[in-house]
Amino acid sequence: MQWRRHMNGCAFSLLFVLTYFTNKFVLSVLKFTYPTLFQGWQTFIGALLLLLFGKLGWVEMSHISRTAALPWLPASLIFVGNIYAGSRALSRIEIPFFFTLQNSSHVVSHTILRVVHREKMQWLKFLSVCLMLFSAINLPLYDPQYDLSGYLWAVVHLLCVGAHRVFKVHYKPSNLSDLEQRCIDYVFSVLMLAVAAHPTGDLMGALEFPSLQSHTFHCGCCASALLGFLLLLATVKLKSGLSLDHFRFWSFLSKVTAMSLSPLVFSMDVNAAALICVVVSHIGEALLLYSDRESPL
Repeated sequence: MQWRRHMNGCAFSLLFVLTYFTNKFVLSVLKFTYPTLFQGWQTFIGALLLLLFGKLGWVEMSHISRTAALPWLPASLIFVGNIYAGSRALSRIEIPFFFTLQNSSHVVSHTILRVVHREKMQWLKFLSVCLMLFSAINLPLYDPQYDLSGYLWAVVHLLCVGAHRVFKVHYKPSNLSDLEQRCIDYVFSVLMLAVAAHPTGDLMGALEFPSLQSHTFHCGCCASALLGFLLLLATVKLKSGLSLDHFRFWSFLSKVTAMSLSPLVFSMDVNAAALICVVVSHIGEALLLYSDRESPL
């Protein structure tokens, strides 16, 4: 049983790294910077496969009624902002810096809990949050490839990630499973992104994309959608077989692995000061994992 859990964790980590690397390749290397289409394609394939797998009985999903779906729509709206802004940011920021900024989403979550729910923060948790915030604030000052637009989109992304984390824990409908929540997210995203494709200029811009007929581009898009779906299944399976603390450990390990391998795959310009920001941020995250051992956040 323990061996199987480790295998599930390794599979999750592998899919996590491959998913981020594939997305980074399409967004930065191929420069397909049209997130309404890229994320619309990913969520369309995800929704299609999720509904198909549910129909065939390969995953546990019950019929989602309108009354069950409506309370989850605010989270779906935040999810759209999350993936849209995340794509914009990832296309302009290197993976280690992206995760460093994303870590500060915990600052957003704990601020919301402090203001709305009046939850008190332990000193160790406060220290960890301060380390992540300090790193995120200082990183733009030392990033050799600083891009203002990328960092602004990263701020929107981390705000959405933090808000979605709080909503999922404190406001989610009890009658929806994780897969059912994600199915609603996917379907809602497809509709929202399809409507936004033309007004944002992504639709017309994509028609002039130089690599539109390239097999590399087609393979990259197909791989990103399939890997994203497999990562979702691996996440649900890992969560069902492990405690929340162990799942968070595997998530942390997967991020560290992706950051460590990314310089070997992508061309990066990193200096000592920026690297210190990355390390300090993830020390803060490790402290947060330790202090949050019994907390759903």
